[in-house]
Amino acid sequence: MFSHDHIASLLGTLGSPAHDLRKTVTAVTRLAHCFHRSYNSHCYQFAWIFARRMYSASKGRGDIAFRRYGQYNMNQESSTKVTERPPFDRSSSQDSLDEVSMEDYWTELENIKRSNENRQGGQEAVVVKEPDEGELEEEWLKEAGLSNLFGESADDPQESIVFLATLTRTQAAAVQKRVETVSQTLRKKNKQHHIPDVRDIFAQQREAQGKSPDGSEPQSVRTNENKCQGKDDQGSSGAVDNKELIPRVPEDIPAPETDINLEVSFAEQAVNQKELSKERMQKMRGNDASLPSFRVPKDKTGTTRIGDLAPQDMKKVCHLALIELTALYEVLGVELKQQKAVKIKTKDSGLFGVPLTMLLEQDQRKVPGTRIPLIFQKLVSRIEEGGLETEGLLRIPGAAMRIKNLCQELEAKFYEGTFNWESVKQHDAASLLKLFLRELPQPLLSVEYLKAFQAVQNLPTKKQQLQALNLLVILLPDANRDTLKALLEFLQRVIDNKEKNKMTVVNVAMVMAPNLFMCHTLGLKSSEQREFEMAAGTANVMHLLIKNQKLLWTIPKFIVNQVRKQNTENQKKEKRAMKKLLKKMAYDREKHEKQDKPTNDADVPQGVIRVQAPHLSKVSMAIQLTEELKASDVLARFLSQESGVAQTLKKGEVFLYEIGGNIGERCLDEDTYMKDLYQLNPNAEWVIKSKPR
Repeated sequence: MFSHDHIASLLGTLGSPAHDLRKTVTAVTRLAHCFHRSYNSHCYQFAWIFARRMYSASKGRGDIAFRRYGQYNMNQESSTKVTERPPFDRSSSQDSLDEVSMEDYWTELENIKRSNENRQGGQEAVVVKEPDEGELEEEWLKEAGLSNLFGESADDPQESIVFLATLTRTQAAAVQKRVETVSQTLRKKNKQHHIPDVRDIFAQQREAQGKSPDGSEPQSVRTNENKCQGKDDQGSSGAVDNKELIPRVPEDIPAPETDINLEVSFAEQAVNQKELSKERMQKMRGNDASLPSFRVPKDKTGTTRIGDLAPQDMKKVCHLALIELTALYEVLGVELKQQKAVKIKTKDSGLFGVPLTMLLEQDQRKVPGTRIPLIFQKLVSRIEEGGLETEGLLRIPGAAMRIKNLCQELEAKFYEGTFNWESVKQHDAASLLKLFLRELPQPLLSVEYLKAFQAVQNLPTKKQQLQALNLLVILLPDANRDTLKALLEFLQRVIDNKEKNKMTVVNVAMVMAPNLFMCHTLGLKSSEQREFEMAAGTANVMHLLIKNQKLLWTIPKFIVNQVRKQNTENQKKEKRAMKKLLKKMAYDREKHEKQDKPTNDADVPQGVIRVQAPHLSKVSMAIQLTEELKASDVLARFLSQESGVAQTLKKGEVFLYEIGGNIGERCLDEDTYMKDLYQLNPNAEWVIKSKPR
């Protein structure tokens, strides 16, 4: 909290000579933050109004020093209304940012403007389509895999009923809300096809939820959450309406680590947190302990990461992630609106300004199987060749005209292999990398979810911000997600050298945020007040993305369990259909039921699994399950018996897979306890193989 003397000195600065406009603006900005932290909203709004009026006056005077603080349009609609509440009062986002200076952010915006002025011709703006009544909800249901709840296929919504039976209470509420809206819209439009009554759909869903697919009791929305809640929320900012910000901790002091709960629906945790928040905040009041650094918890059945599941199961994960994200935002009172870009004419070849998927298609003709754009990889490599200890790396721009010339030369010579990379200075390569990200026709964080990424700053606690980012990363298209991961890994390597390059995670977040969040091609505008809010908010989101990569690329266990339940129910449905068909064919039903039993019960003793390794010299091995046996132990037994060429196989080149049963295919992490996983999926097969690229 700022002292009265500090505020008085800032007020004194406002009385300084008018020609020193930059100092005056800085003082007004800091004063606004003082009032915000004091939660004097009237004074806060007054400071913003004052700053905006000064901005208007400065435009007439052509004062460049001031315009850097206000002229750039962040990616928000011009119709966005200024809320009565101070823009940061529901979020703990400021705990990770400098309270005083956003200088790196504004400097980067200035550099971006100069770069754009030197680029030939402006990019055509992507038109963001405003959805018609009910269209947004209809599109949402399609993306959630529930399109057969309406339209021509609505007569047989049984497939969706199976899906709905696995949802939590908050997830089901999010779906029901959208089904009701679509049903009302279709009735208004007098559609001819059958429109099911939402009450009928969810009545069937409630019946199906009476028992879980595995025959156990349905997932409670109170038990496990309460057991894990206190641990997860420790050090968080607490309730949605909490108005206390926890003081920022210097970066060089390591924050305490705590596990984040991935076993219970995030939205259900948020419901419980709202109910328990008052009591918890009373206990926490006066405790200025630093915010914890969340980590992925140890799970005996194995942690599942993006890329570990088969495509058919990953598709189900994405459906569930969208529903869970929507439920989480709704529980916390944050609006979540997806946008849809209308297709426009874009470059179909080249490097800069080419759609990511198209760029990868032309790259894969050169290097089959590549998942990261080749130009991106080469620019990162060039930066690293110059050494990551260079002071001001990523912050100091290359010369604008030189960057323009390099772009033209790269476009002409990159794929021919005749471009001279020795001519590219390190800061030029960094500027080209940022330019590549900005000039993507659609943002790296995707048109559909860019606003959802921005809205993360409005979630009340750090834990909930991370949970939302986790779901959003899962929802990104593969090309976007893979490129984002490569970018974040590179940024972390830069930060690892912060002692020499002076680029801390805060500095890097401030510099990179405008390049990911300020998408010029969307052509959207905002007020100056909104820009200041967006500056701190998007820099905080960038900070969280960089710092929590391991967590954000993890698929929450509760979602994997929901996929297992869906698969179990679908298998039961298929078996019922098969038995019905066999009965009609007068087939020996008893014989079929005998064959239906799992084969590994017949040839493998109890407590033993048979592991297949078709590409190794030892192709099969029976392994006794013990309490301590891990996936890494199984791999070690096979690899220890290799000889010849296969002996060169190293740990990390082959993996143990869980295949079939209640999962399509899942690559196991080395710390998976095999007995615990076997109990979860006794009908699975176990195969050692390499991971597809």
